[in-house]
Amino acid sequence: MKQAVIDIGSNSMRLTVYETTETGGFTILFKDKVMAGLAGYVEDGALSLDGIARAVLGLMSFRNTLEALNITQVSVFATASLRNITNTTQAVNTIQRATGFSIEVISGEEEARYGYAGAMEELDLSDGLFVDIGGASTEVVRFADRQLITANSCPVGSLKLYRDWVKKILPNREAIQNMEHAIQQAMEGVIHQSVPQGLPLVCVGGTSRAALKLAKRVCHLPESANRISIQQLQQVCAALCASQKAAADLILKVEPERIHTMIPGLLILRHIVEGFGAGEMIVSQYGVREGYLCQKIRKAS
Repeated sequence: MKQAVIDIGSNSMRLTVYETTETGGFTILFKDKVMAGLAGYVEDGALSLDGIARAVLGLMSFRNTLEALNITQVSVFATASLRNITNTTQAVNTIQRATGFSIEVISGEEEARYGYAGAMEELDLSDGLFVDIGGASTEVVRFADRQLITANSCPVGSLKLYRDWVKKILPNREAIQNMEHAIQQAMEGVIHQSVPQGLPLVCVGGTSRAALKLAKRVCHLPESANRISIQQLQQVCAALCASQKAAADLILKVEPERIHTMIPGLLILRHIVEGFGAGEMIVSQYGVREGYLCQKIRKAS
């Protein structure tokens, strides 16, 4: 059976179409995304009318694609984009009426659990840490003996940091210091949990995938690589901090659509790596959408 999942995120809206089996397996058939930047439309805590219209536009684009592919089984969920605003009910109702989609707003803990479950569909790890850096929130999971131990959602993300602290396209030294302080405050009590040093850090989300792409270029890693050592991550950070021109040139060559959120996202990633004393980063191709999909499939079976 063909099944689609749409994830309304704070930075990007993503559509994935799967071929699913009765036993809960899946194959990715098609992907699409819209860089809607919904976190940039939050005014005084509420998603503005322009932001709601942006979400509607993205969903209608996906609807046209799904109709062309003759896909009728569609699940839509929203994360911090619609969760961390003061007008959630109004925004969701307006978007639903305009698009015909039913939208489930998942909690921060659910987002962390789905992300971890999705990553574990690809990776075979018994102990470690999991992180999903989004546009407006960051989910952190500790797992041991193949069991989830803690799941936390922190109110800090790459697009939110950019909007709060960066005045131009790239941050200056003062903006970086302000963002580092904001990250520390938002993650207090989560990052400094007592965990063994050297654990692998499983990463999903656009920031982590972009960091891997940058590492492949800066550190000359093979295209098939999905792991980054902590030293290689530091090399990437150093390359982006050398100068604003060097940073802009590098990001524009590798991940141009993240020119404004790449450095804020990397600051969050570096804080997590250093705070936990992680041993290496492993970037998973699966994440919250796959975890959500499998939860739905296995509940129904």
